[in-house]
Amino acid sequence: MVAKLNPRQNEANKLLGSAATHILLRGGSRSGKTFLLIRAICIRAMRAPETQHGIFRHRFNALKGTIIRDTFPKVMKLCFPGVPYAVNQTDWFVEFPNKSRIIFGGLDDKERTEKILGYEFATIYMNEASQIAYGARNMLVTRLAQKSGLALKEYIDANPPTTSHWLYQLFEQKIEPKSGEPLPDPDNYVTMQLNPDANRENLSPEYLAQLEALPERERRRFLYGEYQAAIDGAFWNLDSFKRDSAVTDENFASVRDSLSRIVVAVDPSGCSGDEDIRSDEIGISVSGLDWDGGIHILEDASGRYSPSRWASLVIQLFDKWQADLIVAERNYGGALVESNILAARNSAPIKIVTASRGKHIRAEPVANLYEMGRVVHHGRFPDLEEQLCQFSSAGFQGSKSPDRADAMVWGITELALGEDDWTSIYARLAD
Repeated sequence: MVAKLNPRQNEANKLLGSAATHILLRGGSRSGKTFLLIRAICIRAMRAPETQHGIFRHRFNALKGTIIRDTFPKVMKLCFPGVPYAVNQTDWFVEFPNKSRIIFGGLDDKERTEKILGYEFATIYMNEASQIAYGARNMLVTRLAQKSGLALKEYIDANPPTTSHWLYQLFEQKIEPKSGEPLPDPDNYVTMQLNPDANRENLSPEYLAQLEALPERERRRFLYGEYQAAIDGAFWNLDSFKRDSAVTDENFASVRDSLSRIVVAVDPSGCSGDEDIRSDEIGISVSGLDWDGGIHILEDASGRYSPSRWASLVIQLFDKWQADLIVAERNYGGALVESNILAARNSAPIKIVTASRGKHIRAEPVANLYEMGRVVHHGRFPDLEEQLCQFSSAGFQGSKSPDRADAMVWGITELALGEDDWTSIYARLAD
Protein backbone atom coordinates (compact mmCIF):
# COMPACT_ATOMS: atom_id res chain seq x y z
CA MET A 1 0.00 0.00 0.00
CA VAL A 2 1.41 3.39 -1.05
CA ALA A 3 0.43 6.40 1.05
CA LYS A 4 -2.02 8.87 -0.42
CA LEU A 5 -1.83 12.47 0.72
CA ASN A 6 -5.05 14.10 1.86
CA PRO A 7 -6.18 17.26 0.00
CA ARG A 8 -4.74 19.58 2.63
CA GLN A 9 -1.38 17.79 2.51
CA ASN A 10 -1.38 18.08 -1.28
CA GLU A 11 -1.89 21.83 -0.94
CA ALA A 12 0.93 22.05 1.61
CA ASN A 13 3.17 19.96 -0.63
CA LYS A 14 2.86 22.59 -3.34
CA LEU A 15 3.96 25.19 -0.80
CA LEU A 16 7.04 23.12 0.04
CA GLY A 17 8.03 23.22 -3.62
CA SER A 18 7.41 26.96 -4.00
CA ALA A 19 10.09 29.61 -4.43
CA ALA A 20 10.06 30.42 -0.69
CA THR A 21 13.07 29.30 1.36
CA HIS A 22 11.51 29.38 4.84
CA ILE A 23 8.30 27.36 5.22
CA LEU A 24 6.30 26.75 8.40
CA LEU A 25 3.54 24.15 8.61
CA ARG A 26 1.60 24.90 11.77
CA GLY A 27 -1.50 23.31 13.19
CA GLY A 28 -3.07 20.83 15.52
CA SER A 29 -1.74 17.54 16.80
CA ARG A 30 -1.35 14.63 14.34
CA SER A 31 -2.50 16.66 11.37
CA GLY A 32 0.07 15.08 9.02
CA LYS A 33 2.66 17.86 9.11
CA THR A 34 5.63 15.71 10.15
CA PHE A 35 4.82 12.90 7.72
CA LEU A 36 4.60 15.34 4.82
CA LEU A 37 7.85 17.13 5.68
CA ILE A 38 9.84 13.92 6.07
CA ARG A 39 8.44 12.71 2.77
CA ALA A 40 9.57 15.95 1.10
CA ILE A 41 13.07 15.64 2.56
CA CYS A 42 13.36 12.03 1.36
CA ILE A 43 12.37 13.10 -2.16
CA ARG A 44 14.97 15.87 -2.13
CA ALA A 45 17.65 13.52 -0.83
CA MET A 46 16.90 10.85 -3.44
CA ARG A 47 16.73 13.40 -6.25
CA ALA A 48 20.14 14.99 -5.61
CA PRO A 49 23.10 12.62 -5.01
CA GLU A 50 25.53 13.29 -2.17
CA THR A 51 23.39 15.98 -0.58
CA GLN A 52 22.88 16.40 3.15
CA HIS A 53 19.63 17.14 4.94
CA GLY A 54 19.09 17.67 8.66
CA ILE A 55 16.13 16.87 10.88
CA PHE A 56 16.30 18.48 14.32
CA ARG A 57 14.34 18.71 17.53
CA HIS A 58 15.06 20.31 20.89
CA ARG A 59 15.68 16.98 22.64
CA PHE A 60 17.38 14.17 20.77
CA ASN A 61 15.60 11.44 22.77
CA ALA A 62 12.26 12.83 21.64
CA LEU A 63 13.49 12.93 18.03
CA LYS A 64 14.67 9.34 18.29
CA GLY A 65 11.36 8.14 19.73
CA THR A 66 9.01 10.01 17.41
CA ILE A 67 10.81 10.32 14.08
CA ILE A 68 13.78 7.92 13.80
CA ARG A 69 11.85 4.94 15.17
CA ASP A 70 8.34 5.85 14.08
CA THR A 71 7.54 8.43 11.40
CA PHE A 72 10.62 8.01 9.20
CA PRO A 73 10.22 4.19 8.82
CA LYS A 74 6.50 4.71 8.08
CA VAL A 75 7.29 7.24 5.38
CA MET A 76 9.80 4.88 3.76
CA LYS A 77 7.43 1.91 3.92
CA LEU A 78 4.36 3.73 2.61
CA CYS A 79 5.89 6.21 0.16
CA PHE A 80 9.09 4.55 -1.03
CA PRO A 81 8.61 0.79 -0.68
CA GLY A 82 11.63 -1.13 -1.85
CA VAL A 83 14.04 1.82 -1.64
CA PRO A 84 17.01 0.61 0.45
CA TYR A 85 18.55 2.74 3.15
CA ALA A 86 20.93 2.22 6.03
CA VAL A 87 20.63 3.72 9.51
CA ASN A 88 23.88 4.60 11.26
CA GLN A 89 23.07 4.37 14.98
CA THR A 90 26.44 5.73 16.07
CA ASP A 91 26.32 9.11 14.35
CA TRP A 92 22.55 8.88 13.72
CA PHE A 93 22.07 9.40 10.04
CA VAL A 94 20.33 7.61 7.17
CA GLU A 95 22.19 7.04 3.91
CA PHE A 96 20.54 6.28 0.56
CA PRO A 97 22.11 4.43 -2.37
CA ASN A 98 23.00 7.74 -4.07
CA LYS A 99 25.15 8.69 -1.03
CA SER A 100 22.71 11.37 0.14
CA ARG A 101 22.22 11.53 3.89
CA ILE A 102 19.57 12.63 6.33
CA ILE A 103 21.25 13.58 9.60
CA PHE A 104 19.29 13.56 12.85
CA GLY A 105 20.23 15.92 15.67
CA GLY A 106 19.11 17.18 19.06
CA LEU A 107 19.89 20.70 20.20
CA ASP A 108 20.17 19.63 23.84
CA ASP A 109 23.64 18.12 23.62
CA LYS A 110 26.84 20.14 23.24
CA GLU A 111 28.73 17.43 21.36
CA ARG A 112 25.92 16.86 18.86
CA THR A 113 25.45 20.60 18.35
CA GLU A 114 29.16 21.03 17.61
CA LYS A 115 28.92 18.24 15.02
CA ILE A 116 26.02 20.05 13.37
CA LEU A 117 28.22 23.12 12.96
CA GLY A 118 30.59 20.98 10.91
CA TYR A 119 27.96 20.15 8.27
CA GLU A 120 26.45 22.01 5.34
CA PHE A 121 22.85 21.17 4.47
CA ALA A 122 20.58 21.52 1.47
CA THR A 123 17.57 21.20 3.79
CA ILE A 124 17.06 21.79 7.50
CA TYR A 125 13.86 20.71 9.20
CA MET A 126 12.94 21.73 12.74
CA ASN A 127 10.33 19.44 14.28
CA GLU A 128 8.16 20.85 17.09
CA ALA A 129 9.86 24.23 16.73
CA SER A 130 7.78 25.83 19.49
CA GLN A 131 10.32 24.16 21.83
CA ILE A 132 13.36 25.51 19.96
CA ALA A 133 15.00 28.81 20.91
CA TYR A 134 15.43 31.50 18.29
CA GLY A 135 19.20 31.46 18.78
CA ALA A 136 19.32 27.72 18.11
CA ARG A 137 17.24 28.22 14.97
CA ASN A 138 19.63 30.89 13.73
CA MET A 139 22.58 28.59 14.35
CA LEU A 140 20.96 25.95 12.14
CA VAL A 141 20.24 28.46 9.38
CA THR A 142 23.96 29.26 9.13
CA ARG A 143 24.47 25.63 8.06
CA LEU A 144 21.90 25.88 5.27
CA ALA A 145 24.64 26.31 2.71
CA GLN A 146 25.26 23.18 0.64
CA LYS A 147 25.70 23.87 -3.07
CA SER A 148 23.74 21.35 -5.11
CA GLY A 149 21.06 21.25 -7.73
CA LEU A 150 18.47 21.85 -5.01
CA ALA A 151 17.11 25.16 -3.77
CA LEU A 152 17.97 25.64 -0.10
CA LYS A 153 15.00 25.03 2.18
CA GLU A 154 14.20 25.58 5.85
CA TYR A 155 11.19 23.46 6.84
CA ILE A 156 9.49 23.93 10.21
CA ASP A 157 6.50 22.40 11.94
CA ALA A 158 4.85 23.35 15.21
CA ASN A 159 1.71 23.28 17.28
CA PRO A 160 1.27 27.06 17.41
CA PRO A 161 2.62 28.57 20.66
CA THR A 162 1.71 32.03 21.99
CA THR A 163 1.96 35.18 19.90
CA SER A 164 5.07 36.15 21.86
CA HIS A 165 7.03 33.29 20.25
CA TRP A 166 9.57 33.94 17.49
CA LEU A 167 7.58 31.74 15.08
CA TYR A 168 4.64 34.14 15.21
CA GLN A 169 6.84 37.19 14.85
CA LEU A 170 8.84 35.76 11.94
CA PHE A 171 6.09 34.09 9.91
CA GLU A 172 2.93 35.99 10.84
CA GLN A 173 4.11 39.52 11.68
CA LYS A 174 7.03 39.31 9.21
CA ILE A 175 9.44 40.99 11.61
CA GLU A 176 12.89 40.02 12.85
CA PRO A 177 12.22 38.81 16.41
CA LYS A 178 15.25 40.43 18.06
CA SER A 179 15.26 43.83 16.36
CA GLY A 180 11.56 44.13 15.52
CA GLU A 181 12.51 45.42 12.07
CA PRO A 182 10.43 44.35 9.04
CA LEU A 183 11.90 41.41 7.17
CA PRO A 184 13.75 42.52 4.03
CA ASP A 185 12.27 39.56 2.11
CA PRO A 186 8.85 38.83 3.66
CA ASP A 187 7.69 36.76 0.67
CA ASN A 188 10.47 34.29 1.47
CA TYR A 189 8.70 33.34 4.73
CA VAL A 190 5.45 31.44 4.16
CA THR A 191 3.17 29.43 6.39
CA MET A 192 0.13 27.18 6.19
CA GLN A 193 -2.22 25.61 8.71
CA LEU A 194 -2.96 21.87 8.82
CA ASN A 195 -5.37 20.46 11.39
CA PRO A 196 -6.40 16.95 12.53
CA ASP A 197 -9.84 17.26 10.98
CA ALA A 198 -8.28 17.11 7.50
CA ASN A 199 -6.40 13.96 8.51
CA ARG A 200 -9.41 12.01 9.82
CA GLU A 201 -8.73 9.10 7.52
CA ASN A 202 -5.54 8.35 9.46
CA LEU A 203 -6.85 9.04 12.96
CA SER A 204 -9.15 7.09 15.23
CA PRO A 205 -12.48 8.60 16.32
CA GLU A 206 -11.34 8.08 19.92
CA TYR A 207 -8.27 10.27 19.40
CA LEU A 208 -10.31 13.08 17.87
CA ALA A 209 -12.79 12.78 20.73
CA GLN A 210 -9.90 13.19 23.19
CA LEU A 211 -8.85 16.40 21.45
CA GLU A 212 -12.44 17.66 21.52
CA ALA A 213 -12.58 17.01 25.26
CA LEU A 214 -9.49 19.10 26.06
CA PRO A 215 -9.90 22.36 28.00
CA GLU A 216 -10.56 25.36 25.78
CA ARG A 217 -7.01 26.65 25.67
CA GLU A 218 -5.46 23.25 24.81
CA ARG A 219 -8.28 22.48 22.36
CA ARG A 220 -7.65 25.68 20.43
CA ARG A 221 -3.96 24.80 20.12
CA PHE A 222 -3.96 21.03 19.56
CA LEU A 223 -7.26 20.60 17.69
CA TYR A 224 -7.74 23.89 15.87
CA GLY A 225 -4.05 24.79 15.55
CA GLU A 226 -4.45 28.39 16.66
CA TYR A 227 -1.86 30.70 18.16
CA GLN A 228 -2.65 31.67 21.72
CA ALA A 229 -2.99 35.44 21.88
CA ALA A 230 -2.20 35.57 25.57
CA ILE A 231 -2.42 33.66 28.80
CA ASP A 232 -5.79 34.27 30.48
CA GLY A 233 -5.21 36.99 33.04
CA ALA A 234 -1.63 37.47 31.86
CA PHE A 235 0.38 40.16 33.68
CA TRP A 236 2.19 41.03 30.42
CA ASN A 237 1.43 40.88 26.71
CA LEU A 238 3.42 42.02 23.68
CA ASP A 239 1.94 45.51 23.94
CA SER A 240 3.29 45.83 27.50
CA PHE A 241 6.84 46.48 26.38
CA LYS A 242 8.02 50.03 25.81
CA ARG A 243 11.21 50.02 23.77
CA ASP A 244 14.23 52.19 23.26
CA SER A 245 17.24 51.58 21.07
CA ALA A 246 19.27 48.48 21.82
CA VAL A 247 22.55 49.12 23.60
CA THR A 248 25.46 49.25 21.15
CA ASP A 249 29.10 50.22 21.35
CA GLU A 250 28.13 53.64 20.02
CA ASN A 251 25.47 54.49 22.61
CA PHE A 252 26.72 52.41 25.55
CA ALA A 253 28.38 55.26 27.45
CA SER A 254 25.41 57.62 27.09
CA VAL A 255 22.95 54.93 28.24
CA ARG A 256 25.07 53.99 31.24
CA ASP A 257 25.69 57.61 32.27
CA SER A 258 21.94 58.38 32.12
CA LEU A 259 21.30 55.96 35.00
CA SER A 260 21.54 56.74 38.69
CA ARG A 261 21.78 53.11 39.80
CA ILE A 262 22.50 49.79 38.07
CA VAL A 263 22.17 46.24 39.37
CA VAL A 264 23.12 42.82 38.03
CA ALA A 265 20.61 40.19 39.16
CA VAL A 266 21.17 36.45 39.06
CA ASP A 267 18.76 33.56 39.57
CA PRO A 268 20.97 30.45 39.88
CA SER A 269 19.96 26.88 39.16
CA GLY A 270 21.63 23.51 39.47
CA CYS A 271 23.07 23.82 35.96
CA SER A 272 26.59 22.43 35.63
CA GLY A 273 27.34 23.85 32.19
CA ASP A 274 26.03 24.42 28.68
CA GLU A 275 25.69 20.68 28.11
CA ASP A 276 23.48 20.18 31.19
CA ILE A 277 20.06 20.17 29.56
CA ARG A 278 18.26 18.69 32.56
CA SER A 279 18.68 21.82 34.69
CA ASP A 280 17.15 25.25 34.23
CA GLU A 281 19.18 28.10 32.79
CA ILE A 282 20.96 30.62 34.98
CA GLY A 283 18.93 33.82 34.86
CA ILE A 284 21.18 36.89 34.58
CA SER A 285 19.73 40.36 34.04
CA VAL A 286 21.14 43.89 34.02
CA SER A 287 18.76 46.75 34.79
CA GLY A 288 19.08 50.40 35.75
CA LEU A 289 17.16 53.27 37.33
CA ASP A 290 17.28 56.71 35.72
CA TRP A 291 17.15 60.04 37.50
CA ASP A 292 13.40 60.38 36.87
CA GLY A 293 12.50 56.98 38.34
CA GLY A 294 12.32 55.13 35.03
CA ILE A 295 13.56 51.54 34.90
CA HIS A 296 15.68 50.28 32.01
CA ILE A 297 16.22 46.64 31.02
CA LEU A 298 19.71 46.66 29.55
CA GLU A 299 20.83 43.05 29.08
CA ASP A 300 19.55 39.51 29.38
CA ALA A 301 22.69 37.36 29.65
CA SER A 302 20.92 34.20 30.80
CA GLY A 303 22.14 30.80 29.66
CA ARG A 304 23.54 27.43 30.65
CA TYR A 305 26.76 27.99 32.58
CA SER A 306 28.87 26.14 35.09
CA PRO A 307 28.95 27.75 38.57
CA SER A 308 32.37 29.30 37.96
CA ARG A 309 31.36 30.53 34.51
CA TRP A 310 28.16 32.26 35.61
CA ALA A 311 29.91 33.88 38.57
CA SER A 312 32.65 35.15 36.25
CA LEU A 313 30.04 36.47 33.81
CA VAL A 314 28.19 38.29 36.59
CA ILE A 315 31.44 40.03 37.59
CA GLN A 316 32.18 40.92 33.96
CA LEU A 317 28.75 42.54 33.64
CA PHE A 318 29.20 44.29 36.98
CA ASP A 319 32.44 45.85 35.71
CA LYS A 320 31.13 46.59 32.23
CA TRP A 321 28.15 48.56 33.53
CA GLN A 322 29.95 49.95 36.61
CA ALA A 323 27.05 48.53 38.57
CA ASP A 324 26.25 49.31 42.18
CA LEU A 325 25.11 45.91 43.39
CA ILE A 326 24.75 42.21 42.58
CA VAL A 327 21.40 40.74 43.63
CA ALA A 328 21.34 36.94 43.87
CA GLU A 329 18.63 34.52 44.90
CA ARG A 330 19.82 31.99 47.45
CA ASN A 331 17.02 29.44 47.20
CA TYR A 332 19.09 27.06 45.10
CA GLY A 333 22.36 26.21 46.80
CA GLY A 334 21.97 28.37 49.89
CA ALA A 335 25.27 29.94 50.98
CA LEU A 336 27.01 28.43 47.94
CA VAL A 337 25.48 31.15 45.77
CA GLU A 338 27.20 33.90 47.71
CA SER A 339 30.48 32.03 48.04
CA ASN A 340 30.48 31.30 44.30
CA ILE A 341 30.33 35.02 43.49
CA LEU A 342 32.90 35.90 46.16
CA ALA A 343 35.23 33.29 44.71
CA ALA A 344 35.13 35.28 41.46
CA ARG A 345 35.73 38.53 43.38
CA ASN A 346 35.92 38.61 47.14
CA SER A 347 35.05 42.31 47.33
CA ALA A 348 31.90 42.13 45.22
CA PRO A 349 28.91 43.93 46.79
CA ILE A 350 26.19 41.29 47.03
CA LYS A 351 22.63 41.31 48.29
CA ILE A 352 21.26 37.81 48.82
CA VAL A 353 17.48 37.53 48.51
CA THR A 354 15.21 34.64 49.43
CA ALA A 355 12.04 33.67 47.60
CA SER A 356 9.49 33.29 50.36
CA ARG A 357 6.50 33.66 48.03
CA GLY A 358 5.47 32.30 44.66
CA LYS A 359 7.04 33.55 41.45
CA HIS A 360 3.82 35.15 40.22
CA ILE A 361 3.37 36.96 43.56
CA ARG A 362 6.83 38.51 43.11
CA ALA A 363 6.16 39.28 39.45
CA GLU A 364 2.82 41.09 39.81
CA PRO A 365 4.14 44.35 41.38
CA VAL A 366 6.77 44.50 38.64
CA ALA A 367 4.05 44.04 36.00
CA ASN A 368 2.22 46.97 37.58
CA LEU A 369 5.29 49.12 36.95
CA TYR A 370 5.08 48.17 33.27
CA GLU A 371 1.41 49.20 33.22
CA MET A 372 2.42 52.55 34.70
CA GLY A 373 4.85 53.02 31.80
CA ARG A 374 7.90 53.08 34.03
CA VAL A 375 9.86 50.25 32.40
CA VAL A 376 11.60 50.37 29.03
CA HIS A 377 13.44 47.58 27.19
CA HIS A 378 16.58 48.55 25.33
CA GLY A 379 15.97 46.45 22.24
CA ARG A 380 14.09 43.17 22.11
CA PHE A 381 14.57 40.22 24.45
CA PRO A 382 12.44 37.44 22.87
CA ASP A 383 13.14 34.65 25.37
CA LEU A 384 12.70 36.93 28.39
CA GLU A 385 9.56 38.53 26.98
CA GLU A 386 8.02 35.15 26.18
CA GLN A 387 8.50 34.11 29.81
CA LEU A 388 6.95 37.33 31.08
CA CYS A 389 3.87 36.78 28.89
CA GLN A 390 3.30 33.44 30.64
CA PHE A 391 2.77 34.93 34.10
CA SER A 392 -0.78 35.27 35.37
CA SER A 393 -2.67 35.44 38.64
CA ALA A 394 -3.01 31.64 38.39
CA GLY A 395 0.77 31.26 38.41
CA PHE A 396 3.44 30.81 35.77
CA GLN A 397 1.95 28.97 32.78
CA GLY A 398 5.14 28.09 30.90
CA SER A 399 6.56 24.61 30.54
CA LYS A 400 10.00 25.60 31.84
CA SER A 401 11.25 27.64 34.77
CA PRO A 402 11.06 31.43 34.19
CA ASP A 403 14.76 31.84 35.00
CA ARG A 404 15.27 34.96 32.87
CA ALA A 405 12.12 36.61 34.20
CA ASP A 406 13.01 35.74 37.81
CA ALA A 407 16.36 37.48 37.51
CA MET A 408 14.77 40.56 35.95
CA VAL A 409 12.08 40.69 38.64
CA TRP A 410 14.73 40.61 41.38
CA GLY A 411 16.62 43.44 39.67
CA ILE A 412 13.59 45.68 39.26
CA THR A 413 12.43 44.92 42.80
CA GLU A 414 15.77 46.11 44.14
CA LEU A 415 15.76 49.25 42.01
CA ALA A 416 12.18 50.42 42.27
CA LEU A 417 10.38 48.50 45.00
CA GLY A 418 13.05 47.41 47.43
CA GLU A 419 10.68 46.18 50.10
CA ASP A 420 11.16 43.16 52.33
CA ASP A 421 7.48 43.20 53.24
CA TRP A 422 5.70 42.52 49.95
CA THR A 423 2.32 43.59 51.28
CA SER A 424 3.58 47.17 51.46
CA ILE A 425 4.45 47.17 47.76
CA TYR A 426 0.83 47.32 46.73
CA ALA A 427 0.22 50.28 49.01
CA ARG A 428 3.13 52.12 47.38
CA LEU A 429 1.86 51.41 43.89
CA ALA A 430 -1.55 52.74 44.79
CA ASP A 431 -0.18 56.08 46.02
